[in-house]
Amino acid sequence: MLSGDMETGKILMRDYINATIGFEELGAMMQKSPKSLMRMFGTKGNPTISNLFGVIHALQQREETHFEVYTVH
Repeated sequence: MLSGDMETGKILMRDYINATIGFEELGAMMQKSPKSLMRMFGTKGNPTISNLFGVIHALQQREETHFEVYTVH
């Protein structure tokens, strides 16, 4: 996603969610419909930045991880 490849990024996010927390638990954490979250990361999905960051935040909390982004020269 950070390199501009949203399609691959959405597929990877969907696969990661399915392999870890699942959309049911993610939906409960975010107080959003699991089906709505699934659509966001589908081929025609277009998550808003607030939804995308909300998902990342929820995954970080649940998985006890912290994502960091660095620039490379």
